[in-house]
Amino acid sequence: MPRTTPPPRAWQRMLSGRRLDLLDPTPMDIEIEDIAHGLAFVARWNGQTRGDWPYSVAEHSLLVVDILARLDPRAGPSSLLAALLHDAPEYVIGDMISPVKAAVGAAYGALDDRLQAAINLRFGLAAETPAALKKQIKRADRLSAWLEATQIAGFAPAEADRFFGKPRPGLLDGFTVTLRPPADVRADFLARHAALLRACDGG
Repeated sequence: MPRTTPPPRAWQRMLSGRRLDLLDPTPMDIEIEDIAHGLAFVARWNGQTRGDWPYSVAEHSLLVVDILARLDPRAGPSSLLAALLHDAPEYVIGDMISPVKAAVGAAYGALDDRLQAAINLRFGLAAETPAALKKQIKRADRLSAWLEATQIAGFAPAEADRFFGKPRPGLLDGFTVTLRPPADVRADFLARHAALLRACDGG
C-alpha cells in the first residue's frame, strides 16, 4: 500500500501549555496571558517606527480602546472589551500590513475570522462582533493608525489623511503614541482586560 503523508502541522504550542489549532481553534485553547504576551511582542508597521522599542499590537489595542471611549462615551465594557481584542488573532498569525493582506486575499481573512470567533467566545462576547460595533471599532482603529503614522511611522499629516482619513479637529487632542518595553505593555493589557471583564460581570 502507498504510504500516506501526514497532514502538515497546523497548531502552535503556547507558553501556557495550550496547543492551539490554527485551522480549527476552540475557545478552550485560548488564554489571555498567551494573547497579551504575543501581542506585546508583535510589531506594527513591520517594525518601521521611530524609537528604541517596537510599537506593539498590544499598545495599539490599548489606544483603540481609549479612542473608542472618546468617540462613544456611552460605550459599555463589552464594547470596549471587543475593541481591546479586535486584533487578538495576531498573537499567533502576526500583523500583516494592509497591502500584504490584500495580496494574500481571502485565505488570511478566513483564518483571522476563525481565530477571532474563538477568542470572542472565550471571553463572553458574541462570536461575530455586531456590525455597528465593528464599524465603530474600525473607525477607532483608523484614527489610531493616523496617530501612529504621523507620530512614529514617518508619514506627513497630509499623507496620513489620504490613507486613513482626516481626523475631525480636536478629536485626537491629548493622545500620544508611546513606546514602552514589552513587559510593561503586556502588564497593562492584562490589567485592562481584567478590569473590563469585571465590569462586564457587574463587578
